[in-house]
Amino acid sequence: MSQDCRNVRLRDRREDVDFDQLQALCEQAAFWARDRRRADLEIAIANSNPVITAWDDDLMMGFARATSDGVYRATIWDVVVHPDYQGGGIGRKLVETILSHPQIARVERVYLMTTNQQRFYEKIGFEPNGTTTMVLHYKSLDMPSGGMMPEVECDIGHL
Repeated sequence: MSQDCRNVRLRDRREDVDFDQLQALCEQAAFWARDRRRADLEIAIANSNPVITAWDDDLMMGFARATSDGVYRATIWDVVVHPDYQGGGIGRKLVETILSHPQIARVERVYLMTTNQQRFYEKIGFEPNGTTTMVLHYKSLDMPSGGMMPEVECDIGHL
């Protein structure tokens, strides 16, 4: 049964993200994000714009973020709604808020990836795209504490 969503308020500031609540929300509502570490979430959010959160009083019960170059391409990431609030329009409102944000509103194409919510996104206007999506899976690297890549010497020869 869905919660009453009339009192839900959206915020569009990274600073409003409660990382403890975000981690719990991912564990409860996003099978693909259950093992995300807080430090990694902080980095992801610091590099995202917009970041939208949905609140019912002090409970952060929805979240979405995007990245964009502001002109040509944008990608929506991590649309998550607490199970008790699903079906009340919060997910749609999160996506629509991202799409209307100045960083996203004028780009040529907005992408997203979804495992099993295609019909939800189609209702908002997204279309399946089987021609342009590719992925490169990086192996986990042991990064130094500063997050910088180690120096590597490489001889690429003469061009």
